[in-house]
Amino acid sequence: MKKHHLLRYSWLTHRVMTFGALFQRPMTLGVRGLVINPENHVMLVRHTYVSGYYLPGGGVEVGETIEQSLKRELQEECAIRAQGALELYNLYLNQRASARDHVALYIIRDFLDEGPHQPDREIAEACFYPYNDLPTETTPATRARIAEVFEGKSKSSYW
Repeated sequence: MKKHHLLRYSWLTHRVMTFGALFQRPMTLGVRGLVINPENHVMLVRHTYVSGYYLPGGGVEVGETIEQSLKRELQEECAIRAQGALELYNLYLNQRASARDHVALYIIRDFLDEGPHQPDREIAEACFYPYNDLPTETTPATRARIAEVFEGKSKSSYW
């Protein structure tokens, strides 16, 4: 076989395998931000459609980088505008959502607070809380991530 036929076969095989993997191994990616103010208070949001307090964030949309997604989510959910470089803290497997869901956690200390965020259809409340005095309804995963950062708990591989 001529070299150009091998290259074409290799490229076509790669494309077919990549396309097939989308159906066999679909993966979802989310991002969360641990926004920390100078008083060591953390931003938490309470959604209108699910109970509990969470770190702000959401799903990474098609055509979006992880950082673009986080900046968009922070602005939409809590009127926070991230400034400067974002610090990737860890990547987690979120088995509660699916066996293929991953979450990237960033720490944000450099930001502009353009709030207060006005309640809307998605976010009922967005507020800073002391990291060691969180609302009772704060989710276990949110508490675990805050403990990793503030209390030096071992980083988990799971959300």
